[in-house]
Order: sequence, then C-alpha cells, then structure tokens
Amino acid sequence: MRILLFALLCLVAVKAQAEGFAVRDLSTVADEARAALGTGFLARAEPRRLILSCPDCKGAPMIDLQLGRQTDGTEERVRSGQTSLDQLEGLCRARNPACRLSGLSLAPALGWVTSYPMGTGSGATAVILRDGDLLTIRALAGSGEVAAGHVAALVRAVAPRIIGR
Repeated sequence: MRILLFALLCLVAVKAQAEGFAVRDLSTVADEARAALGTGFLARAEPRRLILSCPDCKGAPMIDLQLGRQTDGTEERVRSGQTSLDQLEGLCRARNPACRLSGLSLAPALGWVTSYPMGTGSGATAVILRDGDLLTIRALAGSGEVAAGHVAALVRAVAPRIIGR
C-alpha cells in the first residue's frame, strides 16, 4: 500500500512540474517588453494581459499580450503532425487570402506567427502553446513589417522567460 501511495505521489509531482508556462503574471515582464520595443512605448499591465502602445510612433502601433488556456486539442494535433503548419495557414487564408503563417522554434513550447492586412494597416499574431497554456502576442501597426517586427521582438525578448524550460 505504501509503494502504491508513493508511486501516485511521484506521478502527481511529475505532472505538476510539467504543466504550462513558468510566468503566469505578465506584469512581471512589462519593463522587458517595453525595452524590447524601444522608446516611446507605454504599458498597461495586468496579471493575464499586457497592453503596449506608442501613440507618438509612426502608425501608432498597439501590442496586446494575453495569457489563457487552449485545451481543444490543437497543441496535441500540431505536436503529433496530425495538423501541419500548412493546414493552419490554409485556415488563416480562408479568412483572409493575404494571411501568411510561419512556425516558431520555442521548445518546449510550440507556436506560429500569422501576418495579415487589416483595414488601412496590418496585423501580426504569435500563438504559443505549452501544456494547454496559451500566450497570444498580437500587434497592429501601419505596416506589416512594423507589426511583424514588434511581434518578433517580443517573441525573442519575453516569450522564453514566460515559457520557461
């Protein structure tokens, strides 16, 4: 009986260590995010959401980071290869023919970035998944290059800390 109880406790401990992101409060990365984007950016931080904007920058970019959960099976399907990045891009293009998708290398998480025109500007969104945790980084700007550049800067600067090892 003691052996069974010990084995169950070990399984619970392993499961708890393997769950999700290391950072669960985006206010702890607000300063790093502002620094990654450059001067002029303002931040409004909450535990599950970080909004960055630069009203005086060309195109007045706005960036939104959000923590959430996605437990619909997408992560497992992408990890297993059942859903490919080409298939995800096809879904994106079904909504907007100009949408482009590329993969992100963020082990142990997985993710992708989409870029798309939006009204008179453009948007870019990174989707990052780990054990059901979801980090979304969405940027809107006057041009696709600026929006994608802001997302890329935040993926490099803060995503690894949020994801953990």
